[in-house]
Formats: sequence, C-alpha cells, structure tokens
Amino acid sequence: MVMQEIRDIARDNGIKPGKMSKVLLVRTIQESEGNTVCFATAISGECEQHGCLWRNDCLATDKKGLSS
Repeated sequence: MVMQEIRDIARDNGIKPGKMSKVLLVRTIQESEGNTVCFATAISGECEQHGCLWRNDCLATDKKGLSS
C-alpha cells in the first residue's frame, strides 16, 4: 500500500499523519482501531493475522529490516 493510502486511512481514523514513518503510522492506526500493534514485527516471516489489511506490507517491511 502506498503512503498516500495509509495517510488517508489515518485521517479517516482522526490521526494527523504529519511526517510519521510508514511503520509508525500503521502502528498508530492499529492502536486507534483497538487492534494489536504489531506491524513489521513478524518473526521469521510468520504471522497469524491472515485477514489483516496490513499483512502483505507488514511481511515485506519486516523482511527488509525496516521495522524500527
């Protein structure tokens, strides 16, 4: 998902994205929705959240080592 789409989702959730990184922004969205704050924290590419909107980006980001 591109950053503009993520920023739009953030705004829809009442979050001002400013200059947040993708990881921080998605985690903030997850928290605002009452979900587990876990974006880019998969261990060895494993994640049990199969229906998550962020799943593909999460696993790709984690593989790149961009989780912080």
